[in-house]
Amino acid sequence: MNDIATLDATALAELVRTKQVKPAELLDQAIERSDKVNPQLNAIITPMHDEARKSASAPVDESAPFCGVPFLLKDLTAEYAGVGIASGSAFLKDFVPEEDSELTKRYKRAGLNIFGKTNTPEFGLLPTTEPALFGATRNPWNTDRTPGGSSGGSGAAVASGIVPMAHGNDGGGSIRIPSSCNGLFGLKPTRGRNPFRGLGLLSQDHALTRSVRDSAGLLDATEGPRAGDPYYAPPKERPYIREVGTDPGNLRIAFTTETPTGSALHEDCIAAVKDAVSLCQELGHEVVEASPDIEIGSLVQSFTTVWAAGCADTIQGWNRRTGRAVKQDLFEPVTWALYQMGKMVTADVYLAAVADFDRMARGIADFFDSHDIWLTSTLGEPPLPLGTFDSPADNPMEGFGRAAPFVPYTPILNATGQPGMSVPLYWSDEGLPIGTHFVAPFGDEATLFRLAAQLEEARPWANKRPPVSAV
Repeated sequence: MNDIATLDATALAELVRTKQVKPAELLDQAIERSDKVNPQLNAIITPMHDEARKSASAPVDESAPFCGVPFLLKDLTAEYAGVGIASGSAFLKDFVPEEDSELTKRYKRAGLNIFGKTNTPEFGLLPTTEPALFGATRNPWNTDRTPGGSSGGSGAAVASGIVPMAHGNDGGGSIRIPSSCNGLFGLKPTRGRNPFRGLGLLSQDHALTRSVRDSAGLLDATEGPRAGDPYYAPPKERPYIREVGTDPGNLRIAFTTETPTGSALHEDCIAAVKDAVSLCQELGHEVVEASPDIEIGSLVQSFTTVWAAGCADTIQGWNRRTGRAVKQDLFEPVTWALYQMGKMVTADVYLAAVADFDRMARGIADFFDSHDIWLTSTLGEPPLPLGTFDSPADNPMEGFGRAAPFVPYTPILNATGQPGMSVPLYWSDEGLPIGTHFVAPFGDEATLFRLAAQLEEARPWANKRPPVSAV
């Protein structure tokens, strides 16, 4: 079973399908691994062992791509009937939904056995995972550092070996940030690829994985809008799992070590980009230095407008749904500040921000007329010390402002809808993972999966294990 613990979800499902192992055995081992490392990491904040044991005892649907594979849900937007969803907030503590969300239903249909929910910052607003309600999640590569956010609990759980993949969502980088911080593969799909939920204009759900094929197979299982969704991604040409191992051809890759914000890129992040450039050249790709023209002033202002408005909408939405009074002492200072800011956003200001996003999207589309991929560092800095994004009482937005140099690239894709992936190709001299960010044209996850699989074969990462590991 120790050997089984090193396998990806695709391989585990095949063992179940061929009756070499039972779902209950996989579940027991995952719980055992969680018991071993979760007290150090605080990645899982809601165990669901009884629900998972019930699922593991049911007949196996061998046609499901991930039959019997243990899985974790991020405690944000993905609802599971009968299990609390706090979203990192005291405002929602003890709230229990009565129905599964659409994505949860699709995960279940894919055969995944959900046995817990992972930690997230309050409403996913910061690029770290340190909610006051549940406490900080720690990075298994260095427990004094952030695992990133807002899917930091999922990132720490996968990196430490509890599960081979876990759910995440990405509204400003929240899959790619923790993927970079934890040495994992993380893809943010095109806007509308998975069912709409929450901040649908900015956010997409998917997963953090150790293998590229798990990400591709899971997206095959979940992609496609729910009836009535306001966004719909261009249809894929064929299953994404078939792109894994397909030759990507000689791609035209543009790279940069300059940030749109003008902040200095950390030397480790520069080194990661240069290393990826060399690797891509070795693989036969044409690599040039270039980047799209981003109107950074408009991006920052418009993103903050939509982010704050989304925060206000989220809180007001929960108020309507639960009937609970919105009181300042139930929220963290940065959340309350964004909520107050969001309530002041007028319709014309919001629509102007969306129009800014549309202009940026057209500009990036023009950039991809001449390039197939845009390559950057995922983050502006290595995983930062826990507490970096804290805010003093007299300046509740300080932590939010500190995020700008940490995430200079990832929010661009949320504003424009592009797909992008963080690939774990580089580790610093301190032993910290530094992700490399690859961006493709709107709707073109296929090229990303082809390239990712080629990079994975050339520079395997799955066997790299952090100091805090259950495997």
